Amino acid sequence: MKKRKLGKTGMEISPLVFGGNVFGWTVDQAASFKLLDAFVAAGFNSVDTADVYSKWMPGHTGGESEMILGEWMKRSGNRNKVIVATKVGMDMGDGKKGLSKSHILRSAEDSLRRLQTDCIDLYQSHIDDPDTPMEETLGAYAELIKQGKVRAIGASNHKAERLAAALETSKKCGLPAYQTLQPNFSLIELNRFVNRKDSASSIIFLWPADFSPANTVRKAMRRGRLGHATSQSISTNEASGFSARSTKSRRNTTPRPPGFLSLGCWRAPALRRPL
Repeated sequence: MKKRKLGKTGMEISPLVFGGNVFGWTVDQAASFKLLDAFVAAGFNSVDTADVYSKWMPGHTGGESEMILGEWMKRSGNRNKVIVATKVGMDMGDGKKGLSKSHILRSAEDSLRRLQTDCIDLYQSHIDDPDTPMEETLGAYAELIKQGKVRAIGASNHKAERLAAALETSKKCGLPAYQTLQPNFSLIELNRFVNRKDSASSIIFLWPADFSPANTVRKAMRRGRLGHATSQSISTNEASGFSARSTKSRRNTTPRPPGFLSLGCWRAPALRRPL
């Protein structure tokens, strides 16, 4: 399968990334293993998860998805075949949230332990944190990269102006820069993104205006040559994941979590249309 360059990270990934928030939520560990086996056997090589998956389920505390992914990599021996992306910043309870240095460093260690690996390939800010100086957030990532615990960093659910400010801060302060952006955009539920003017929404891409050359999000991405991955791009609010034997989604009444993921990724300078 032809791989695509992921921004300036030096990593190459397949066009479709497996959204791992279903692990431990709508699919148990055994089913998750089968899905991952089939995914890698088909030539795909990247899985996206987050520390908060699947805290929304009764009895869960977060980290369930990472733990299942870690167990699968240990069992299959496929760690070197998979680009692992995870995220930090969402509310984990007991005040554990945001992008402060202490929270990022602590959360990274927790994620590494659950994933049973010594390095996260792509560590993403799951949500913007306006209460923490960008220098502090990026400085924390700098420490993790220097220690060899993170290869590259990315942003998720960031507005254009905040993404541009973060890239400028990296440049001015000599700190690591975000190499990817992960906004929410669904081809299946395209009507949710057409001409929407809800400023409080996490949706930052609207069709068709935000894919025009004049759009501020796209401008920031092109200036920084960011890789791009849309969350929920081929799933719906009621999708429960893929079957190893079928790509049909099943109805699911479980409340939708933040960032239900089925991702399409491509290099930002080549961006022409949503995937």
